[in-house]
Amino acid sequence: MIPAGLPPIPTAVIGSHALPGWYAAALEQIKAGRFGETDLREAVEDASAAAIADQERAGIDIVSEGEVRRHDFVMGFYSRLKGLVEAPPHRRLGPHMYDSTPIYETTGKVSAPDGLGTLAELEFGHKRASRPFKVAVPGPLTMTNAIRVRDGYPSRAELAADLAEIVAAELGALVAAGCSIVQLDEPSYAAYWASPEEGVELLNRAVEGLQDKACVCLHVCFGNLRGRPQSARSCAPLLPALRNARCDVLLLEFANREMSEAELIARADLSQIIGAGVVDVKSFYRENAGEVAARLRRFLDAGLSADRLWAVPDCGFWETPRWLAVAKLQALAAGAAAVRVRMASA
Repeated sequence: MIPAGLPPIPTAVIGSHALPGWYAAALEQIKAGRFGETDLREAVEDASAAAIADQERAGIDIVSEGEVRRHDFVMGFYSRLKGLVEAPPHRRLGPHMYDSTPIYETTGKVSAPDGLGTLAELEFGHKRASRPFKVAVPGPLTMTNAIRVRDGYPSRAELAADLAEIVAAELGALVAAGCSIVQLDEPSYAAYWASPEEGVELLNRAVEGLQDKACVCLHVCFGNLRGRPQSARSCAPLLPALRNARCDVLLLEFANREMSEAELIARADLSQIIGAGVVDVKSFYRENAGEVAARLRRFLDAGLSADRLWAVPDCGFWETPRWLAVAKLQALAAGAAAVRVRMASA
């Protein structure tokens, strides 16, 4: 269900916003235990307000809280799960990459009795945002990535089924609380233990019954830890599975792949709206509005109708300096606006 009142080719963020420098410094003090409860709440809310303000001033149509309450994409969610124990990462030396993050082992059935914490993002966003507001939740397949099955499960498939129920409960709570746009993040369709078909089946379990109540977005990328991907960067092998995904919008990355597969996706006869990643969050290069507009027109020229196109960054901005993230958002909004003007005058 697409929200009413959006302009043609609306712009949206994927989720995370670049952290202000002062908040990055505060996080070091928070980890050292030097913040009280009130101090912590004030810092988080100020950073959230800054993220929302940055996005709205840039002209973005669908905004988020910036995910400033989270840690390392999904890693902060594991502390909210019962039935896990933390184990050391596979590698501690050298550059921090995908094998440097902690591992969690099951000690029994996994549950989230207090949810995943995203309702706090929604509550604050409703107070501060003046534009349509989106909340992203990690997908169930992605949540399995850092978990090793020990006790409680015969296989990862059974673990994934329980995680799908946890994600479904979180999404249901968000929609019940008035969230009109929800998103699942699943960069793992192109990697790891399950097939894309199995991943989409888990997604469909998690969003069952939601499409009549909210706009459901699915973000599929190839990884962005320290600006690096983690899998082969092609959407083509995923298309048969994605056609069956019960979502309204597919958010896909193109800019950092030099717009590879733009025409393929535009002509792929997918039922979903395509949220085209036309700003490269993995590059220090600062796009301008003309470049963004040209990237969007590639989809239109290939036959994708304007009512089936959104303009988004490739991924979240959590690995991007704030000043550059803001500049890229400004280019995204201005580029989409330029395409709308050209459409209106055609």
